[in-house]
Amino acid sequence: MELNNKYFLLRHGQTIYQKEGREMNYPADSGPFLSLTEEGKEMVKQSAQKIKNICDECSQNIDFVFVSPFLRTKQSAEIVANVFGFDSKKINYDERLVDIDLGEFMGKSMQESWNFYLGDKITFDNRPKDGESWDDILKRVKSFLDEVEQKYSGKNILIISHADPIWLMAGYLREFKNENQYLEARNDRQNSYPTVGQLIEIK
Repeated sequence: MELNNKYFLLRHGQTIYQKEGREMNYPADSGPFLSLTEEGKEMVKQSAQKIKNICDECSQNIDFVFVSPFLRTKQSAEIVANVFGFDSKKINYDERLVDIDLGEFMGKSMQESWNFYLGDKITFDNRPKDGESWDDILKRVKSFLDEVEQKYSGKNILIISHADPIWLMAGYLREFKNENQYLEARNDRQNSYPTVGQLIEIK
């Protein structure tokens, strides 16, 4: 399908977990409230400037900003707003953009969750106890993107979210047809599975 809009997908900046190299998943009770480090703020500022330069070349602007309601993504959105000089009222928060719910693996080692999701048998319907499968995330981000595509046309859309939702959104917008395409893109990591502060442009 031909997209009605142009999309900028931005992962939030660095938190203390990435700065200190902690190989731990965010705890359920504090994950949504983790803030950016100073380095993380600078990462987002640089990506925001990159977006602004792209828009300036075409004499355009960001029309809509959609953001996960977690603190680290909210802070990232505020930095982008400052770079562009637009009012924070332009920022829309959507629960469908939140990070993956790892359920029983929240607060545990990343290796444990990797073994579960990326073990010998990788399927999108692997769902941990009290958590989400990749299919669950894909369903909610599809709902969000379909709604945006139906509602707007010819707009520049900025979405600020987290690694797994962005990976799945990028694949959906690129019309991936099967799980293997998503997994290959995830393993490649170049332009589908973002590091902190990384921008992915889809048009």
